[in-house]
Amino acid sequence: MALNVPNTAMAVAIDVGDGRDCHPFDKREIGRRLSLAARALTYGEKISYSGPLYASMKVEDGRIRVCFQHADDGLVAKDGGPLRGFSIAGQDREFVPAQARIEGDTVVASSEQVTQPVAVRYAWADSPECNLHNGAGLPASPFRTDDWPGITKDAR
Repeated sequence: MALNVPNTAMAVAIDVGDGRDCHPFDKREIGRRLSLAARALTYGEKISYSGPLYASMKVEDGRIRVCFQHADDGLVAKDGGPLRGFSIAGQDREFVPAQARIEGDTVVASSEQVTQPVAVRYAWADSPECNLHNGAGLPASPFRTDDWPGITKDAR
């Protein structure tokens, strides 16, 4: 919600830290990402300054298609493997790991365990394994599409 405030940005650091230490080991990279935001928002440079941010979702034939802002130069799995970190749930609110694949500037998530999905989450766990980035090499921010109260089960 803070990103709705004019001239604000976020530097996602989910890929440059250690889940057992709140101090990221690669502070230089976090500084670089913050400087990209300052250069773009303050100085008007036409550069990629944010990783993919959740924009919307649509349920299609038992799958969820997720659209993003800042999908600059496309979406990629940083390590070249399958996408990791997505989970989906149906009306029962039980999240299960999802198979996810990139289709253009969207991600399509599904699971054989959830035939009628209603919500999707990405990297929604303590120290998640996730690898979605944009073509500029910036990581996607964790997100959830639900607003369900309370703690829900980790899909790992």
